[in-house]
Amino acid sequence: MKQQRRVAVTSPQTRVALAGRRSGAPASPPHLAPADAERARRIHDRQLRYALAVLGLLGALLLGLPLVLASIPALDTVRLAGIPVSWLAVAVLPFPLMALLAGWQLRKAERVERSWPVRRRVVR
Repeated sequence: MKQQRRVAVTSPQTRVALAGRRSGAPASPPHLAPADAERARRIHDRQLRYALAVLGLLGALLLGLPLVLASIPALDTVRLAGIPVSWLAVAVLPFPLMALLAGWQLRKAERVERSWPVRRRVVR
């Protein structure tokens, strides 16, 4: 029996997307007007400051919680549903706090973007 040639089946959209990559030329970033570039830089800087603050709080949470629990050994003897409270604190407490930190970071980043008005240009 003759073996059939294998054929890769792709969507036309996939072929178009892959065809652009074969050129070897990297995509150039969009060119911004000087005022828009300055606006983008300022927004980026403020968002980076908030992100670093959240990262610091996250580090304090993840490193501080075990230190606090180690400094209070009585929590190892207190049990809830047969599980030491210190274990529950490490297993359950960080995740809602991380979600709150992420939500706070998102709100701050969006507020920064809204605080810098976009200059609308009329194209004629």
